[in-house]
Amino acid sequence: MTVTLRRFLFAVFLAAIAAGGARAEDTGPFAGDCKGQSEIAHFEQGSLVHVARRVAQKETITVIAFGSSSTLGVGASSALATYPARLEAELKQHFPGIPVRVVNRGVSGEDVAEMLKRFDHDIIQAKPDLVIWQLGTNAILRDDGIAPEQPLIMEGLRRFKKADTDLVLMNPQFAPKVLRDPDAIPMVELIAKIAKDSNIPLFHRFELMRHWRDDLEMPYEQFLSKDLLHMNDFSYGCTARYLAAAIADDVKTTRKVVDGLHASVPSRTLLPAAGD
Repeated sequence: MTVTLRRFLFAVFLAAIAAGGARAEDTGPFAGDCKGQSEIAHFEQGSLVHVARRVAQKETITVIAFGSSSTLGVGASSALATYPARLEAELKQHFPGIPVRVVNRGVSGEDVAEMLKRFDHDIIQAKPDLVIWQLGTNAILRDDGIAPEQPLIMEGLRRFKKADTDLVLMNPQFAPKVLRDPDAIPMVELIAKIAKDSNIPLFHRFELMRHWRDDLEMPYEQFLSKDLLHMNDFSYGCTARYLAAAIADDVKTTRKVVDGLHASVPSRTLLPAAGD
């Protein structure tokens, strides 16, 4: 299936939802009991200075959800149950009175190399304040090994830096069809190392879902769709809840640091204008 056809089919999916009168802002925050570990709602490194500036100025926040099938929303009951749609609703709760727009740029089946081919169209042209880059799963499933992925991910980070946008990485899902591949854990570790070394926030989706299975002994069917690979409404909703909480926590911390430094050095510009 070509990228154009995938996008067309998802556009038809979204149009069908819109025709029924449902809108993302009507969904509200996810109502399920996510039972996640509190540390998942915090980033270990990096700071979202662009989003913090938007919040401080009460300006529209534009987020791009960039990834493959679990960004697109395969396994969700509707377009409004995907993690990008839920994330928009959650962020509006964290930042009341500030317009938030989360754009879904997921394409099923893609690896990092394929995502980079649409970087200019999906990222550069959109000029987002924040990108959530979900990556790693399809490289695992294709049995290509993790070695070819590292230079591709680093090239992606170089492009994001040039694009002057905040970035959060999201690692693979915890699912049987992922775990049966010996590259699964090394891929998760590689993404974590790259994020740490590059001082980029990382959302630990793998650890969130592993906690459900290993610590809480949830059956896979509670947080995965029938194929035991893709997520379902529960895991999409919980991903959005904890991701939004981590973003809001980062913005709060960033603004405190900025406000404190502004007070001591009034003339210093700590949150540069876009394009600086």
